[in-house]
Amino acid sequence: MKTKVILLLLSLSLPLVTRAQVPPQTSYLPNAAASGTFTHDGVRLYYEIYGAGEPLLLVHGNGGSIADFKAQIAFFRTRYKVIAMDSRDQGRSTDSPGPINYEKMTSDLVALLDYLHIGPVNVLGWSDGAIEALELGMNYPAKVKMIAAMAANLDPDGAVPEIVALVKQSIASTPASVKATAKGKRELKLDQMLLNEPHIPAASLEKITAPTLILASDHDVIRDEHTLDIYHHIPNSQLVIFPNATHLVPYDDPALFNATVDRFFTTPFVKKDRIQDTMKSVQAMRVSER
Repeated sequence: MKTKVILLLLSLSLPLVTRAQVPPQTSYLPNAAASGTFTHDGVRLYYEIYGAGEPLLLVHGNGGSIADFKAQIAFFRTRYKVIAMDSRDQGRSTDSPGPINYEKMTSDLVALLDYLHIGPVNVLGWSDGAIEALELGMNYPAKVKMIAAMAANLDPDGAVPEIVALVKQSIASTPASVKATAKGKRELKLDQMLLNEPHIPAASLEKITAPTLILASDHDVIRDEHTLDIYHHIPNSQLVIFPNATHLVPYDDPALFNATVDRFFTTPFVKKDRIQDTMKSVQAMRVSER
């Protein structure tokens, strides 16, 4: 569901430690040559660019930052122009007034591409970033070439109940004095979005024309049937379920994750027919056995 879940799970080993008490993540490799800022909708957004070649946009999850994609940046920068941005109210980007939602964050991504005069791009989104990747495909098709969406959800019910309970417990156990701080306000805003958003009708995914790879793990915090529902509603889609893995497979097994995504981006997309293509392979296999 959300990469902020990482901090929740870490907190379970400590006595009621809240995410507001966990040190913030730092940027991957902040330097003048790789980083920059621009302002959109009153928010100063921080981004970094690495490598050269076909553009690849990385979109992190709730409560995360560019740093979450450290292993992906190291891998993809050797063959792509990697673009990554800290979402509003997260990382090195500044806060925005009022609640945030996926539509606002997706509009920030569009503004980034316009600011950089880049597009269409391949998009790799993880968790909340996967939701934004799908939003890009639905509402800004001209900006997108191919999409890889790791562990997206269309509504709060897409998450397993245990995670929702952990978020609610975290909110309830965070002292009011912490919630009143700048950092606490940021955390609470992200928690509220996590519990209340998104609300994407599955049928709206049918608007996505870009080839799309839907990824999840067999022990993900997104319900298995929810991932399948997303996959079945996108016309030009493929599905990958990582075995014996969790929501954190991009971190836990970056070699497998990166190779899977890279193969999708570099292989011409062909939509398979369940029956006809099965029979073609059966016939070819029988011929080879003669």
